[in-house]
Amino acid sequence: MERLKSYLIASLQQDLEANPPPPDQRREAILQRLNEFYERTRLQLPDGVRMQIFREVTDEMVGYGPIQPLLDDPEISEVMVNGPNHVYIERSGKLTKTNIMFEDDKHVLRIIEKIVLPLGRHIDEDSPTVDARLPDGSRVNAVIPPVSIDGPTITIRKFAKERLGLRELIEYGSITENMIEFLRACVAARLNIIISGGTGSGKTTLLNLLSSLIPEGERIITIEDAAELQLHQEHVVRMESKTPNLEGHGEVTIRDLVRNSLRMRPDRIVVGEVRGGEALDMLQAMNTGHDGSLTTLHANSPRDAISRLETLTLMSGMDLPVVVVREQIASAVDLIVQQSRFTDGSRKVTSITEVAGMEGDTVVLTDIFTFKKTGLGEDGRVLGELKPTGIRPLFGPKLEASGFKLRPEIFGASIAEILGANRRR
Repeated sequence: MERLKSYLIASLQQDLEANPPPPDQRREAILQRLNEFYERTRLQLPDGVRMQIFREVTDEMVGYGPIQPLLDDPEISEVMVNGPNHVYIERSGKLTKTNIMFEDDKHVLRIIEKIVLPLGRHIDEDSPTVDARLPDGSRVNAVIPPVSIDGPTITIRKFAKERLGLRELIEYGSITENMIEFLRACVAARLNIIISGGTGSGKTTLLNLLSSLIPEGERIITIEDAAELQLHQEHVVRMESKTPNLEGHGEVTIRDLVRNSLRMRPDRIVVGEVRGGEALDMLQAMNTGHDGSLTTLHANSPRDAISRLETLTLMSGMDLPVVVVREQIASAVDLIVQQSRFTDGSRKVTSITEVAGMEGDTVVLTDIFTFKKTGLGEDGRVLGELKPTGIRPLFGPKLEASGFKLRPEIFGASIAEILGANRRR
């Protein structure tokens, strides 16, 4: 079977080089010529085997080889190639090893080159890592030796064709109606919000949803490493960072784009992820009239998010005292939404925390909503409850000034307490 596939691929490559079809007819031309070459072999294979070989050859010629069926499967969210014999997928938040294999390391390298070359990227021993975005929006990272010791690797985070809505997140138990009502008011009232979480915890999905709550008629500037946000508002300007060319020139960083966005008359600045010195520029923007900004960062808790923001701000090269940095953070950031991924693959908003100011040289954080884990179900699912803490945020008057008088029960007040308060009035 492998010899037959090699023969068909070699014959097709030779024929396509001599008689290249139009790009939009390439797949049809390959299938037609594949039948012709197969008939010349005079083999009489079962239809199922023949169709499988045709599919594998076609995937090799116009797709991404053995992993193409994984990329075509809508239920798979991530594809990870750890060498020719170890291909993993993420489905419903859980990692699974597949039975898919490449021929050898050279085969994996050919697929990497097939992915990155049309995108204007380059990978070799002197530049052994590459980040790219596929035409459908999926994010690709590839690493080859000598950096990747056990052989070339590919990681593809697939682009979701259909964006999850707020209703789906409620059904999945990722968030509650009360939390959404609260966040909707915070976004509309132009609070500065940071979404914090670990890798694969769903930060970008949540950023998408919060961004969708921005009212129409506002000018939104989005800044990302790889464009993933899918905003449906009309007035959106999307910007994406750019890697340097082979000569090392032409790089455009997230920090460059954040600085440039301030000259573009933004109503809202949405940064896909803060991971470097652009944190300082983002904080300064939040502190100088660009309210309602949104971004994400990698951290495992709201307190860790503050520490990471400090570190990233100091990476800007400005020699600032830590206390000054903390004051900038406390003044700029209003809310931290913590997103977490659990052992059962589920993703939840585990806390919504107000940045309540400074006490001495410490940033004060107040939880408004939290997730209380109660155990594991028989099927291994994480059990718990998303609940308000009963504490109302200090920025409550700002929400009311924007026309949002939130119901007391959103913050955990009982009916008896509400009736008692009404009687006292």
